Amino acid sequence: MRTRLDAAMVARGLAASRGEATDLITAGKVTVSGAPATKASRLVEPGEPIVVLAERRWVGRGAQKLEHALLHFGIDVAGRAVIDAGSSTGGFTQCLLERGGRLVVAIDVGTNQLHESLRADPRVVVREKTDIRGVEASSLPGPCSLLVADLSFISLVTVMPTLMSLVAPEAGHRTCEMILLVKPQFEVGRAEAARARGVIRDEKLRSEALDRVARCAEGHGGTVVGTCQSPITGTEGNVEFLMHTRLVR
Repeated sequence: MRTRLDAAMVARGLAASRGEATDLITAGKVTVSGAPATKASRLVEPGEPIVVLAERRWVGRGAQKLEHALLHFGIDVAGRAVIDAGSSTGGFTQCLLERGGRLVVAIDVGTNQLHESLRADPRVVVREKTDIRGVEASSLPGPCSLLVADLSFISLVTVMPTLMSLVAPEAGHRTCEMILLVKPQFEVGRAEAARARGVIRDEKLRSEALDRVARCAEGHGGTVVGTCQSPITGTEGNVEFLMHTRLVR
């Protein structure tokens, strides 16, 4: 039975997710039966040869987003304990470790999503089947001075107090910070998102969504240092943003 190319790549271990597979295909790095592949939706036979021309670096496409934010905002991760809220396959976690993170607490409501290489890393504390809204600072292995979040199907506004409560100064790192991936489709309200069929193309709505999250962060005592647009879109084509917030502790 023929399957979509992006799904086949995930099934064969050539990509960690369909989103990453799409990125590789779009970048011209995938061939099928020796010919360049141009569409993630093309159908392939069970035994048809699929080749990725360049070695994958990341376990999840989120790593590209976080790396961009860390560089853009000039945030030093080295030696810090970090909370990865909505860890999924571990793109954020991998990026944090590669930039010198001492410890990453990977929290996700799902299960068996985190890449095996990260699951086996002693620097990673895996918290699966865990809703971030129910996490308390006392349950963490120690103070974490940085929190990064990539959450879906929930507004950051509803979890902001919880996220902020989890960040605390640690030895050698007194500055408390958060990097939040703002996804407009989950911030504009269900009715607006439904009208847009899940993809927010209206720049005014995107701006309003970003402002809403920023006001919420500042309303709970944070200082929004800056925002930047993600270098890649979400899997459905949504433009996303990364927000850097500092907390006084």
